Amino acid sequence: MTTENNPAAILQPTAVVDWEPPMPPTDLIFDDGEPLESNRHRIAMNTLIRSLQQAWADRNDYFTGGNMFIYYSSTQVRNRDFRGPDFFAVLNVDGNNSRQGWVVWEENGRYPDVIVELMSPSTAAIDKGIKKNLYEQTFHTSDYFVYDPFDPNSLQGWHLDDNQQYQPLTKSDRAKPPTVS
Repeated sequence: MTTENNPAAILQPTAVVDWEPPMPPTDLIFDDGEPLESNRHRIAMNTLIRSLQQAWADRNDYFTGGNMFIYYSSTQVRNRDFRGPDFFAVLNVDGNNSRQGWVVWEENGRYPDVIVELMSPSTAAIDKGIKKNLYEQTFHTSDYFVYDPFDPNSLQGWHLDDNQQYQPLTKSDRAKPPTVS
């Protein structure tokens, strides 16, 4: 019987529908037109990427990128709050996929496992403040490093502990090669 023939049917409770968040946007921007800080920054970024690619040339279970946006929420996209680490690596993913950026919701919720920001005097406060907090609290990136290519003594790093808090790495920690599965 339709609701036209049975006005009481209109007042019947309907099944509760689970709320679903809005679909993530599909019109993402992958280039902000901003050049890297210096040629030395570009060289350092490319050296990090190529070094990992060569060290793991026989593997296809990781992705490494640099100066690419990482999209992690619809709010971030709406606010045009772009974040593009200078270098990052994500382990245990299909390395054969071509990507213009890292889109978390298209990567089964995966965030980078390692991020390196190449600092300059104009970015150091952001790299050690806003970005460090984002990578710790939202991305839960295991290891985060900052380095100024013009200052060989500037390397600083943090490792995410069991409480999801960054702990500074010491020089003895930095001397150990990272363990990667």
